[in-house]
Amino acid sequence: MNILVDTHTHTSCSSHAFGTIWENMRCASERGLEAVCMTNHAPAMPDSPHLWHFTTMYELPDYIEGVRLLKGCEANVMDPGGRLDMDDGYLKKMDVVVASIHPPCYDGSGLDDHTETWINVLKNPYVNIIGHSGDPRYPYDIDKVVRCAKEYNKCIELNNHSHSVRVKSIKNCEMIARKCMEVGCFVAVSSDAHTPFDVGNFDEVKKMLRQIGFPKKLIINTTREKFIEYLNSAGRDIML
Repeated sequence: MNILVDTHTHTSCSSHAFGTIWENMRCASERGLEAVCMTNHAPAMPDSPHLWHFTTMYELPDYIEGVRLLKGCEANVMDPGGRLDMDDGYLKKMDVVVASIHPPCYDGSGLDDHTETWINVLKNPYVNIIGHSGDPRYPYDIDKVVRCAKEYNKCIELNNHSHSVRVKSIKNCEMIARKCMEVGCFVAVSSDAHTPFDVGNFDEVKKMLRQIGFPKKLIINTTREKFIEYLNSAGRDIML
């Protein structure tokens, strides 16, 4: 199972990560990737870059080390209304937006709150992927949320990093993947790399997907062309 696009990576601009964009892209090239999404934390996270990072990142070239660079962010979900910590004016200019719940930022409690949260996030026209939603601290109605993602043409992330830093989420991730398979919802397989050495590392998620017989056609980032075609179908205007 080849996955040639990494949809969620961090550079040292997120201060708890290590590695410049050049180092990340060099490792991506060595792994044979076709594209990488740079998705540093948005401003509500304590380690985030300055807001100006998200206005000047477009000065970076589209290709580094022969790998397509897609410029985006990992936005923080703030409350059950689905509010994010970046204005739409920033989000609509990006190539890709991952929206995730992080403990320092989110104000919500209980399954009903978390379900409402994800449904409202999925209705945001500028969000493409919901990130590491298998976190057991934030349980939600998987059936309702996955069906909503399908309805709004969004992707559910299957996050390889969760297998090392959120190990209690592994069972949830499998349940989410199985529901996506049942419903026909797209998934995005990501490394959530915080070092260059993890860019393109999808080993644990790929192992899980093989075990459950997950169909390749529902993995949105198997190739650069397929992923960019998806983003453009969701309202972006990105060149290959």
